[in-house]
Amino acid sequence: MSEQGGMKLKLLVWRQAGPQAQGKLVEYTAEGISEDMSFLEMLDIVNDKLILAGEDPIAFDFDCREGICGSCGMVIGGVAHGPEPGTTACQLFMRHFKNGDTITIEPLRSAAFPIVKDLVVDRSAFDRIVAAGGYVSVNTGAAPDANEIPIGKPLADAAFDAAACIGCGACVAACKNASASLFVGAKVRHLSLVPQGQVERTRRATRMVEQMEKEGFGACSNEGECEAVCPKEIDTGHIAALHREYAKACFKDFFGS
Repeated sequence: MSEQGGMKLKLLVWRQAGPQAQGKLVEYTAEGISEDMSFLEMLDIVNDKLILAGEDPIAFDFDCREGICGSCGMVIGGVAHGPEPGTTACQLFMRHFKNGDTITIEPLRSAAFPIVKDLVVDRSAFDRIVAAGGYVSVNTGAAPDANEIPIGKPLADAAFDAAACIGCGACVAACKNASASLFVGAKVRHLSLVPQGQVERTRRATRMVEQMEKEGFGACSNEGECEAVCPKEIDTGHIAALHREYAKACFKDFFGS
């Protein structure tokens, strides 16, 4: 333990002043860290000391800090979001580390996610994929009573599981090909399972896959790293579903009807 109580940790943090700047790992010491702090709160402590010393604080993304928005994505100890499965970085608590540990902290690495500064990356490629077709634009009328929707509970549960994707980008960072197939698969399957999504089903699959390729994401080679690091534990079955949706869409476009 450190003299002021709490854990003492050595941090190796990726520092990069801007997109075109050369980055490097810089060593910092985090002292007086309570095991009840979240990982981001620990970084806040480090940043407070840097600011008091007149140094540039470590830039990292966050918003809700409740495991909902996914903006806190970073690579902790070589694993996207850190060592705990089904957990975002903001919900990773310091009790999962030991006093004296050395922790390497890096941004999500992908050519499609250019670094903005330090641990902050530009994930607008995901926004453009969703804008290509991840929505329902037809008039489906007012919201009906839940009991009147013609969809069974198993199907509704499957759609809800797919909709749980928060677009954090961990799947891309973990994949050796930097594939976004798990993200796109979840978004496509979510809407393909509900009645409101049927009208644009074919167009949605082709447009989102084509946009994914334009953004420079790699192809899926079924390694499974994406599923392992997904904080919402979305499974690779959504990738298989995406392939089926895309194949059907291409067949329909080629042969018609």
